[in-house]
Amino acid sequence: MRAYERVARPLLFRLGGGDAETAHERTLRALERLSRPLAAFRGPLSPPGAARTVFGVAFPNPVGLAAGMDKDGRALRAWPALGFGFVEVGTVTRHAQPGNERPRLFRLPADEAIVNRMGFNNAGAAALAARLAKLGSLPVPLGISLGKSKVTALDDAVADYAESLRLLRPYGDYFAVNVSSPNTPGLRCLQDADRLRELLAALVGDRPILVKIAPDLTDDALGELVDVCLAGGAAGLIATNTTVDRPGVRTAEAGGLSGRPLFARALEVVRFVAKHSGLPVIGVGGITRPDDAARLIDAGAGLVQLYTGFIYHGPALVRGCVRATRRAA
Repeated sequence: MRAYERVARPLLFRLGGGDAETAHERTLRALERLSRPLAAFRGPLSPPGAARTVFGVAFPNPVGLAAGMDKDGRALRAWPALGFGFVEVGTVTRHAQPGNERPRLFRLPADEAIVNRMGFNNAGAAALAARLAKLGSLPVPLGISLGKSKVTALDDAVADYAESLRLLRPYGDYFAVNVSSPNTPGLRCLQDADRLRELLAALVGDRPILVKIAPDLTDDALGELVDVCLAGGAAGLIATNTTVDRPGVRTAEAGGLSGRPLFARALEVVRFVAKHSGLPVIGVGGITRPDDAARLIDAGAGLVQLYTGFIYHGPALVRGCVRATRRAA
């Protein structure tokens, strides 16, 4: 991790005059150009004891890239070469949308955290489907995170998600139903029992459907959500999305907080939903050390995902988490 932290990260953090989204875009563009040579040079990490099968899907290792890093699937061949055992693209919406006004992505280096209020900026489900059709198969499982288009009324959300799933069903090994982002008005209402029940009834079918949940729910609300997921045929849960809370963090920026300050709550939620549901869980939120990934596995997660920790610590964190989770398995 030290070479990345001492050399690469300072350079990346200075791109665009320090604007986090500019650095993100330029890094993604570079990985897109380098995808083929990277893929030819190296495949996903798969040391002895790392592979596992979760919700019927085989993973070479349990450490994945979380949604949000590569929304439109532009650098898909690069991520396995950096060690990831699976990749989740999106969150994608039925309609292309620009997202919220910039600036909308903010680093908090002292806290190893990020605040974002991106608002599901993406090229839309049809564009992602066309890219995936051209790309062909990957050496790791592909997850696709689905969200509600901002222009779609809450009462029409089910049809919006269903159309995205129809377009993308041939390409995803699993689908994440994002009903927990704090950056689309009204979206978290879809975690309510009646709305989530209706949504799952429309989506559950021949592909694993996982529900991504907010860390800000009470235990009672989490319990009700788990019951709906069990009854509705969900294949698993993703715990957790970003938080609107600011645990020990000082910032005036609105949006979802990710990174180190979220880890304690993510660990609690993973432990709760694993215990009360028995469903497979993907643990995500605040993994900035290899041992964090192992603790989420010990708490009941079958897989884990990185986002903010990867930005701060680079590919060495992926390798460290693979080693740590192999020991914990």
